[in-house]
Amino acid sequence: MSSITEPGGNASSPSFFSKQATIAQPGFSRWMVPPAALAVHLCIGQAYAFSVFNGPLTKVIGITQSTPDDWSLTTLGWIFSLAIVCLGLSAAFAGKWLEKVGPRRTMFTAACCFGGGFIVSAIGVWTHQIALLYLGYGVIGGIGLGLGYVSPVSTLIRWFPDRRGMATGMAIMGFGGGAMIAAPLSVALMNHFKSATSIGVAETFIVLGIAYFISMSIGALAIRVPPADWKPAGWTPPATTTQKMITRNHVHIDQALKTPQFYLIWLVLFLNVTAGIGILGQASVMIQESFKDTVSAAAAAGFVGLLSLFNMGGRFVWASASDYVGRKNTYFIFFALGAVLYWLVPSFASAGNIALFVLCYCVILSMYGGGFSTVPAYLADMFGTAFVGGIHGRLLTAWAAAGVAGPVLVNYIRAYQVAHGVAKADAYTMTVHIMTVLLVIGFICNLLVKRVDDKHHMTDAQLASAK
Repeated sequence: MSSITEPGGNASSPSFFSKQATIAQPGFSRWMVPPAALAVHLCIGQAYAFSVFNGPLTKVIGITQSTPDDWSLTTLGWIFSLAIVCLGLSAAFAGKWLEKVGPRRTMFTAACCFGGGFIVSAIGVWTHQIALLYLGYGVIGGIGLGLGYVSPVSTLIRWFPDRRGMATGMAIMGFGGGAMIAAPLSVALMNHFKSATSIGVAETFIVLGIAYFISMSIGALAIRVPPADWKPAGWTPPATTTQKMITRNHVHIDQALKTPQFYLIWLVLFLNVTAGIGILGQASVMIQESFKDTVSAAAAAGFVGLLSLFNMGGRFVWASASDYVGRKNTYFIFFALGAVLYWLVPSFASAGNIALFVLCYCVILSMYGGGFSTVPAYLADMFGTAFVGGIHGRLLTAWAAAGVAGPVLVNYIRAYQVAHGVAKADAYTMTVHIMTVLLVIGFICNLLVKRVDDKHHMTDAQLASAK
């Protein structure tokens, strides 16, 4: 456990939400920062559980069953889509602001947006105005998702230069696991508030909005940044020529977009996420169709839960492992092992081997989660830590793009094959083979990642001016 060895701040009295006010004082333990990050990520991870509201929202008027005036599932589907789009856009465009104002103001803004989005959505349910749900959870809440996702990451990387992967893995694991708390909690709250005149969704939104605002605000109040040039006791920064390619220099957020490394890592994340996100969305249907009359709906639900566990656990395990094997080597494992497993899945399905089928997808989903948690440390290794939060935010546009590409590949290719007479049990074969090709391309992109050219590095004067 490391603690601060030098004071921060100055004689003036900065605003409570200013970046300067968050500089840690002597004696502060860096291990207090991961819980602050988790307080945010466990809340915004609720996004993965929003589907539990879809069914009840189709019966806002009918209460017990849908009526012609109720919303359809296709109408409701746009709420989550808007949230993910706004997540990507806010993370990308707020990057510079995050680096300027610091994590506390950004995290508190995220708390206001995410919690406030639930309140606006509750009003939308009470007044039966779908536009308010789009605005509330989709736009306002989506902005909160994006700001909350990126705001703790750069801070964690600065506190843990010796274990960047582990630190970001702890926080981003929270995003993967937030749904495991939110789903049963939301169902329990809806059942509690349900009555003869209400489905209980609006009331649940109010409770969740307040609870998430409080939790995220606590995280914002607890967050601290290390003083300039701080490093853990006894730790020596690695040389830039090591196999792990960890730089001691810094690249400005705008200059990063002029490097080939940014776009190669963008493709690395995009291809890794595309290969996993489509499967995650269709896991229940896929295993039932692959093993017709063998896997029940209840067992399929258990399969989905198992995938979620591996998705969450992989975020911590793989990111932590990357501290030892290097970020580039970790992605080599993702792409090489993932391609092999995807290629083998159809043969396991045709042979009726459920155990190996499940094992393959569990490992694949662990690497899907690991891709999210490893990439912030990869960016810090390549571009330095000064602007890593903003650079990470812009890179998350790859997530938004993969969120469209993955489901399209899985859903539309399957539908095309079924429409042309292919048995449902075999309809995923072409899809997983395409995923294999995508992972091979990702392997090549990762292979091409080299050290950032010295011409992109900031001078000491430029770095001091930027701060």
